[in-house]
Amino acid sequence: MPLYRYKALNARGEVLDGQMEAANDGEVVARLQEQGHLPVEARLASEGGGTSLRSLFQAKPFAGDRLVQFTQQLATLLGAGQPLDRSLTILLELPEDDKARRTIADIRDAVRGGAPLSTALERQHGTFSRLYINMVRAGEAGGSMHETLQRLADYLERSRAMRGRVVNAMVYPAILMVVVGFALLFLMGYVVPQFALMYESLDVTLPWFTRGVLALGLFVRDWWFVLIGTPAALLWWLDRKRRDPVFRDRFDAWLLQKKLVGPLLAKMETARLARTLGTLLKNGVPLLAALGISRNVLGNRALSADVEQAAEDVKNGHGLSASLAKGKRFPRLALQMIQVGEESGALDGMLLKTADTFELETAQAMDRMLAALVPVITLVLAAVVGIVIIAVLVPLYDLTNSIG
Repeated sequence: MPLYRYKALNARGEVLDGQMEAANDGEVVARLQEQGHLPVEARLASEGGGTSLRSLFQAKPFAGDRLVQFTQQLATLLGAGQPLDRSLTILLELPEDDKARRTIADIRDAVRGGAPLSTALERQHGTFSRLYINMVRAGEAGGSMHETLQRLADYLERSRAMRGRVVNAMVYPAILMVVVGFALLFLMGYVVPQFALMYESLDVTLPWFTRGVLALGLFVRDWWFVLIGTPAALLWWLDRKRRDPVFRDRFDAWLLQKKLVGPLLAKMETARLARTLGTLLKNGVPLLAALGISRNVLGNRALSADVEQAAEDVKNGHGLSASLAKGKRFPRLALQMIQVGEESGALDGMLLKTADTFELETAQAMDRMLAALVPVITLVLAAVVGIVIIAVLVPLYDLTNSIG
């Protein structure tokens, strides 16, 4: 029998990676389920798991808006009573991208061959996320596939909108800071040295603040490459260090302690965790398995470690809110809302309400931060330009008055 490699989640939400001899991937999935595990991936060991350099630059056939659209359309067709293979055949004619059409054709052929939709999606190796596949699998078990897909499409749309909001909020300040930086570099490295040469030729006594500005301008002119290279080297070093797990853990924990960045980051990650966990629970995924999946969507390793520890506590019979509170990093309001959900028996719904609340707070905080940041940068630029103008022109004005 062929050898298959598999990945699965155990009852504690831990990822299991191993090999198994079986007649087909369906048998691997069945065996893992009999052992109490949640299958994530099953593929022939001969297919390998490496990622080629070329694949790193290839766009996925389903990502972003296209994945949301595919999920919504499939949910609509299934809700209208269309069989799954017929729905996939209809969707096969919609994409303009050949790679997307081939992907849908592979999924349809696998479904026609008797494979569940989750298994057909899993065979696409990385095209669909683990969260996506597990939600589809839970929908198959619950017999409400179109409702599951509609919830999944809503989750994907909200997640995409939140990522887009974050990116849009950071793009303008980043561009503004770069433009301001180069403007100051030009002012200090080219304009100011021109006045330094002029005053040197006139051989006049200059005020101390003028001498300081002129000296700074000469330094910028002679060492501009250091001023540009140092931030670039620092960013490169931070990027390299962030790949070190120990440094990343400390850095992420340090970020959460900062007064301005920490609360905003905690709210953003809380919204992401609550949205993912609530959506998984709504679709019938067990809490421990849902915690294992949700932990992987967090970008902050310190919060991810808190969720991992909370999963261990939940396994031992403790409540989710009390377990998450031990790390003292998640917002108190979120923990209180989760506690209410546990006590009322509607944890999934309360998690989704928590996500709505913190997504709104995150958006408002970003808007306020952006509204304050842009004027601050503008005022700094105006102040620097004003100081430079006063420093270089006042001596020239005094000299003109003395001559007159």
